[in-house]
Amino acid sequence: MNSSVTRRTFATRVGAVLSTLGIASSALIKGASAQTSGGQNSAAQNSTAPDASGIRKMNAEGKPGGEKDVIMPVIVHNGLIYVSGQGAHDTRDAKEWTIESHTTMVMDKVKKMVEIGGGTTDTILQLNVYLTKIEHWDGMHKVFSTYFPHGGPARTTVAVAALPGDSLVEINCIAAVTRK
Repeated sequence: MNSSVTRRTFATRVGAVLSTLGIASSALIKGASAQTSGGQNSAAQNSTAPDASGIRKMNAEGKPGGEKDVIMPVIVHNGLIYVSGQGAHDTRDAKEWTIESHTTMVMDKVKKMVEIGGGTTDTILQLNVYLTKIEHWDGMHKVFSTYFPHGGPARTTVAVAALPGDSLVEINCIAAVTRK
């Protein structure tokens, strides 16, 4: 069996489990909110508290997203933190760009987003890394490994044609919530 089929099978199974857990937790949250006294949900009073579906959507400052926000960098649901793709969007001259500096910029952003959601780099379960050149893998991995001294998460790394903002790397992840 080749490795791409194994990864695809694994990803499909994990997706099915997470989807099932999301459905089950949604039903539990609805049941619990129906039992609150007077029908008032105290979470509604807290701006970063989950909505009726148990989902918290936050911007890069950890504040609730607005109706006009198309993409939220941090979503917290069912004990998991989903971080959207974070890129370097480097403003320096392109001649100064290195995969090491871009990876550092991106991993600092990923770390910040996970912390906004209530986790740490140690609670990151899975990352997807997108590189503009597969030749950047060694440089990316060297910096990446410094963020996980206690062992890293599951990770997929792929090369893509281009990334927004001319970033050399983009990373998204799923992490576990450890604090609220």
